[in-house]
Amino acid sequence: MSSESSIHTRLQHLGTAPCDAQHPVAPVGLPAIRTSTVRFNTVEDLEDTYKRKSRGERLVTYGRMGMETHAALEDIFCALEGGQRAFLASSGLGAISMALLSLLSAGDHLLAADCVYGPVYHLNNTVLQRMGIDATFTSAKDLHALEQHVKPNTKILYVEAPGSLLMQMLDMPALAEFARRHGLILVADNTWGSGYAYQPLALGADVSIVAGTKYVAGHSDLMLGAVIANDPELIKTIDTNQYAMGFSISADDAWLAIRGVRTLPVRMEQHARNALAVCQWLAQQSVVQQIFHPAWPQDAGHDLWKRDCTGSNGLLSVALALSAEQMRTFVNALTLFGIGYSWGGYESLVQWVDTGALRNHAYFGDLANGDAQVARLHIGLEFVDDLIADLQQALSKAGVA
Repeated sequence: MSSESSIHTRLQHLGTAPCDAQHPVAPVGLPAIRTSTVRFNTVEDLEDTYKRKSRGERLVTYGRMGMETHAALEDIFCALEGGQRAFLASSGLGAISMALLSLLSAGDHLLAADCVYGPVYHLNNTVLQRMGIDATFTSAKDLHALEQHVKPNTKILYVEAPGSLLMQMLDMPALAEFARRHGLILVADNTWGSGYAYQPLALGADVSIVAGTKYVAGHSDLMLGAVIANDPELIKTIDTNQYAMGFSISADDAWLAIRGVRTLPVRMEQHARNALAVCQWLAQQSVVQQIFHPAWPQDAGHDLWKRDCTGSNGLLSVALALSAEQMRTFVNALTLFGIGYSWGGYESLVQWVDTGALRNHAYFGDLANGDAQVARLHIGLEFVDDLIADLQQALSKAGVA
């Protein structure tokens, strides 16, 4: 298979079981290869493996780093993200922790966009501060204002685009130039794009992070994270720290992710179509104050989305002119939308967003009424007319439609 083949084609052929002169008969799918101990034929083989591993080759001396199944999934993440090396973790937050703990040291300063995944704030409050790492969370939209927060010890610029909860688009190429000018490592959470709809490394980021729990897996049945990079020195640093901290995933989760990613393009494209149809319906409802979805033409980040993204997905948020009691009735009345925090699976979900959690998002203050109720909707693969009918009946029960 040519490296020039479309990502649609590569996702169907990467990570398949070998069928060649050494393996004349092979299954289509690579099995989940489970192991703890790795055996060596001779002491010389063991010594040679360690030598080659020290030169940067991905070789296994113990099962924690995974066998062929894990390596195949790492190759898939590299293909999606345009990276040279991928490192797996047991969750998206685990991948974030791996990246930050690998690249930051005591006395360093982390500059982070205020729209990042909420648990990053918790990671800072409970771990980074205790380790002597300083952090500043601020808007990454205004580069002049961002510059005011750069310190002599700033090491990383950490962003998420589109941002968590409100899907705020950021100017990744401009942020990459900003990071280079200040000697910073630009780390981007790319869970929204998952490599298929957005590629931060191609836009200048140094490290991309993906919660494979979401669209890569696609079936709400596993936890997975990945850190992807191109720079040899960053790769070496992350590799050393991943091994030291024991980050790992099970072979079965790796196998499930490989199976799920085969349908990533068709799933994401259908999620995106359904989400736009829901946006069109929402825009006609008088109760709707603001729709947050970068592929929606009226979204404030739509022009950046058109310039930088290669697709979209099913995630959107909506600000509604409802009282708290009406919002409770609306959410409870939904029958096709499960109430849950995750997204990226085949099913539709709703999260009643605590607007207190949005006080850190400058974007929310700019665009929505502070008294609005916010629902984050993951638009699944159900028939979209049924989803719209469900939203309609739930608003009716809330007394507004």
